[in-house]
Amino acid sequence: MTAITDNQRAALAALRDKQAIADNLANHARGIDRADAGLLASVYHPDARVDYGFFNGPAAELVALLVPMQRRSPVTLHRPANVWIKVRGDLAISESYVIAYAESHTDQGPVQSLVGGRYLDRHAWRDGAWRISHRSYVLDWNINRPSTASYAEATLASGHFVPLGGHGARDPGNLFLAIQSADFRAATSEGNTMTERPITDADIDALLSRETLKELLLAYCRGVDRGDEALLASPFHDDATVITGAFNGPARDFAPQILRTVAETSRRVFHSVNNCWFDIDGDRAVGESYVIAVQTVPGPEGDLDILVGGRYLDRFERRAGVWKIAQHTFVMDWNMTQPCTAVMDEAMFGEMVQGRRDGSDPVHGFWNSLH
Repeated sequence: MTAITDNQRAALAALRDKQAIADNLANHARGIDRADAGLLASVYHPDARVDYGFFNGPAAELVALLVPMQRRSPVTLHRPANVWIKVRGDLAISESYVIAYAESHTDQGPVQSLVGGRYLDRHAWRDGAWRISHRSYVLDWNINRPSTASYAEATLASGHFVPLGGHGARDPGNLFLAIQSADFRAATSEGNTMTERPITDADIDALLSRETLKELLLAYCRGVDRGDEALLASPFHDDATVITGAFNGPARDFAPQILRTVAETSRRVFHSVNNCWFDIDGDRAVGESYVIAVQTVPGPEGDLDILVGGRYLDRFERRAGVWKIAQHTFVMDWNMTQPCTAVMDEAMFGEMVQGRRDGSDPVHGFWNSLH
């Protein structure tokens, strides 16, 4: 293997830090959903602060309030995606799209809710670890429907037992992870280590390229959702093509036309991308990424919420050392349309910072704050 260049070394160090930060963000979701006070507290620095609108103060106080409430409530699920991280030395910032599932009881009966928003986080490397130093939450949408949950029936519907999520030690996932971690430690203590495989130049290039390809998709999503024409155009080569159904044609015309269409037809849009798979061959690559899009549109009898699940199929090319999209196609797998049930200005939602589709959205100033 040839020597690692200074640029590669710096890029690998940044990738190492990004992955550590992403793991910490994942632990935040796990800490909330498992009602684990120790895990949730561990993702924050001791002096960290959070601003959720309805709560603005020390993170430690939020943990003390939130965990007991979680333990008394049905299991939640927080799905962070589109995790875009920028690192500068011992400081970093990130934007994460999050879809949260929750169940609640109202005077009208039980309700199932999906809440979509973004975490704008500041991170710092201190005492040998990356942790959150400040978190702001931005609310983008929510859907609230009468509950149709029936866990006993769902468990037996397939004729097989299906483990159900729980809090703390009652969660089967926590038990599985604890057992596997113990097995790993036992194997290591007995000298049963994996065969070392030296990293090659191709490994380094693929590792760095995958991170770049993923960030191109994050720029695409944020460009659409925030109405940012320059950002939406940035992932594409000048001669790229785009096929989405709503637009089919050259990428140079895509950003202004699709953003004009969205502005004319939608009150809110939100694209959450995950399950990213890439096949890289030198300066060419193909990728498939799963996306959930949420759109609120006017209807004849009131606003409608449209959920669309599908995949982005992309062909990437690296030209003059720069990866960009050469062809982008959207394939729809499922969709759901229902009357809008968003509660944007009531209770705790009314106190939250809400997403905007112009320069007033908080991500713009936040993303440029790290130099």
